[in-house]
Amino acid sequence: MTKLGEYLAKKSVNKAEIARRTGLNKTRMTELTTLGSTKLRADELYLIALAIDVDPCEMLKEVCGHLQLQQ
Repeated sequence: MTKLGEYLAKKSVNKAEIARRTGLNKTRMTELTTLGSTKLRADELYLIALAIDVDPCEMLKEVCGHLQLQQ
């Protein structure tokens, strides 16, 4: 499961409902939440955050907060 998948599971949201509200298809939602190799685009993150009524910046920190610059 991806960081996005973990975040959405923690929030107990319905991925099918998110797909409907954002215009993302169910296959894309499955990819974003289960496949680690799938890249989450900024526009997708923003729409998902709006759909679940959370601050996009909060969601970005939760989903991408583990990333660090190379030394």
